[in-house]
Amino acid sequence: MKTWSLENFQNPASEIEFFPAKVARSGQSPAGSAKWIESLPVAAALFRVAKDCVTKLNSNSRFGELAIGNTRASGLDLGHVATRLLAMHREGQDGHFEFLKSSDLVERRDIELSIARFGHAADEYLVSAVDRTEEYKSRENLRREMLCDSLTGFFNRVGFQEEIEDCLNTQIKGDVFSEYAILLFDLARFSRVNESMGAMSGDELIITVAKRLRTRTRSDEILCRLGGNEFALFVPLKAREHLDSIAERLIDAFADPCRLSGFDIQVECAVSAAIGEVANDDPMDVLRLAQIAMKRAKKSAKFELYVPGSVETEQRRFSLETDLRKALENEQLQLHFQPLIDLSTGMLSGFEALARWQHEEKGFISPVDFIPVAEESGLIVPLGRWALEETARTIAKWDKRAGRQLPTKISVNLSAVQLVRDDVVQTVERAISQSGISGNRLTLELTESAFINDPDAAKNILHALKELDTHLAMDDFGTGYSNLAYLQQLPIDVLKIDRSFVTDIMQSNDKRAIVRTVLSLAEALGMQTTAEGIETLEVSAVLKELGCSFGQGYYYARPLTPEDAFQFAVKSSPLTIN
Repeated sequence: MKTWSLENFQNPASEIEFFPAKVARSGQSPAGSAKWIESLPVAAALFRVAKDCVTKLNSNSRFGELAIGNTRASGLDLGHVATRLLAMHREGQDGHFEFLKSSDLVERRDIELSIARFGHAADEYLVSAVDRTEEYKSRENLRREMLCDSLTGFFNRVGFQEEIEDCLNTQIKGDVFSEYAILLFDLARFSRVNESMGAMSGDELIITVAKRLRTRTRSDEILCRLGGNEFALFVPLKAREHLDSIAERLIDAFADPCRLSGFDIQVECAVSAAIGEVANDDPMDVLRLAQIAMKRAKKSAKFELYVPGSVETEQRRFSLETDLRKALENEQLQLHFQPLIDLSTGMLSGFEALARWQHEEKGFISPVDFIPVAEESGLIVPLGRWALEETARTIAKWDKRAGRQLPTKISVNLSAVQLVRDDVVQTVERAISQSGISGNRLTLELTESAFINDPDAAKNILHALKELDTHLAMDDFGTGYSNLAYLQQLPIDVLKIDRSFVTDIMQSNDKRAIVRTVLSLAEALGMQTTAEGIETLEVSAVLKELGCSFGQGYYYARPLTPEDAFQFAVKSSPLTIN
């Protein structure tokens, strides 16, 4: 029998959790019965505690196999058991249950330990132990799989959050850095790889990207695959000015193309970041801020750091989206009409329909604010349908009031998003047929962006709209990326010169040269032209001299209410242009 003294152990007993010990209390066998202890299905030993000494009375073979050493064994630590027994005996505790983890760094063991008084003896204790190592390894492996991305081995979103929290909890105690950054890395053209080469090639690309990212990260940084083609990196921040170099380090990893299924594919990426304070900021909130900055990074093709106030901007946009949805449902929007003037005669040629929104609480809301929200949210589809139908109804209503067909047509803007998401041809056809007007009373205005993504599809739509006898105009011409060779294939009737060229035409020779070039191009293609933003007599005269067909702007009239526009159309008389 081996006896331990309290002086042999330096570590005090830790907090004890109590559980009933039915086996020890049953009294089914007299103390010290080797046969009875051997028959127990778990490792067990009987100890006696007297004063500051612990003596092992008996144990079964399972206990001997588990307790293969002393304080540094890769098994049950008998010294720890003795310390627990002494603490229990001294404090008069009834029993407890706990887990022991051996200190061996090569092969750590997880052992479930139970200690309780044996029968009615005041100084005898039954200790049972179960090796749960394999069970806990399986649990840890399963947990690791749940927290990691199976394709790259990086943390997934949940694992990323836990790892960062562990790092920050340690950091608060160590006080090594006070700020951190979360960088987002988004692959461009990933969907094209999947579509053209298959999902296996897409996975291969993700694995290649992950390997390159791993070579560019440091030991104190945490990598994560958020999902799809988006990665995240947690970086302890020593100084904010280092953030640009960290982003550059990630981008440089893809300076060379990735070899993929026999193809060299140049990986392009968008990178954004947000900064958080260790003591104050939730990492997931910082991640969300980095995602807001990512929207700008995709547009600018540059590294973008979150700008304070962007959250409030996004929240206002969501609020505006909600209000706009209600305004459409409750018919709270109205069309105003800005006159279009024939510059050669000074006569009214038509109007441009412009959506106006007078909010019940917020007052006038500019189209500059709500049109982008409508395009992003998809509300541009019902908004565009409403504008077309309302314009057609207005033309029919004016003709009826005037008792004749007024010699005016009205222009309506079609969004590039609307062109993709809606059946525009059917919408226009329905608006014409329901109002009873002819198609040539409508001019449909599209921007150059409507032709960038799928020019052939846009071309087919335009030809279908021409079959409805509508007029077509290209708005904001010169501000986009028009392919002039392709432009001649489109059935465009009017090129609208953007106001940015018109406003400074009196002061800028370059602007005047651009306008003259557009006018020459339109003449060569058999198109008419409209200049926007005319605000003075001098600008109007110059444009007339250069050969511009139509003009609109505050010099002639601001956008008018339906009633005022009707009166303007009925009483229209030549405007003298000197």
